[in-house]
Amino acid sequence: MTEPDEAGRTSAAITPNGVTKSLHDEPESWPLIGTEDLYRDHWVMALRRDEIRAPQGGETFARLVLEHPGAVVVLAVDEDEQVLCLRQYRHPAARRFVELPAGLLDGEDEAPLDVARRELREEAGLEATEWVALTSAYSSPGISAELIHYFLARGLTEVDRDFDPRHEEAEMEVFWAPYSELYDAAVSGRVTDAPLVVAVLVAHAQGLVGR
Repeated sequence: MTEPDEAGRTSAAITPNGVTKSLHDEPESWPLIGTEDLYRDHWVMALRRDEIRAPQGGETFARLVLEHPGAVVVLAVDEDEQVLCLRQYRHPAARRFVELPAGLLDGEDEAPLDVARRELREEAGLEATEWVALTSAYSSPGISAELIHYFLARGLTEVDRDFDPRHEEAEMEVFWAPYSELYDAAVSGRVTDAPLVVAVLVAHAQGLVGR
């Protein structure tokens, strides 16, 4: 329930413990007038131009949409509170980032957890006995419906990678970093890969690592 303030604006009802009842995202789809493929091939991503209109009518307008199957990110932590990290070059940003194992949901009907297990094995040569789903979050909803699923992995053991890295991945560095140092680097802005920052901060906020 909402009530107008003195200026006629409405605000969400607040529960006794201070939680805003209506503080959540809602599914909604505006009328699609037309669409045009700008780039599409055999890859799982594509770029299209949609012409849409607001539900109440009015003029149409164009929006670019990057189709994306979704992805996973794995925060792998060992018994000494060390995090498995990657250092990888990313051409669009012209920067080598500190990252976490991650990958696309590019298989047919793949469950996010199965993809997380695969990526941890391929990129880090590790398997985990304990998995915790941290959260799921949209990366950049203004242009893409990419939904990233975040996992915490513990109980780590080494396995064969069974993976032939190519291109940027062939130059990827794998290393361990203390969680406390990684958390400080994320908070201070010294590491800026958004999925890493989300995973590190959510795990800390939930009291799963670093407390």
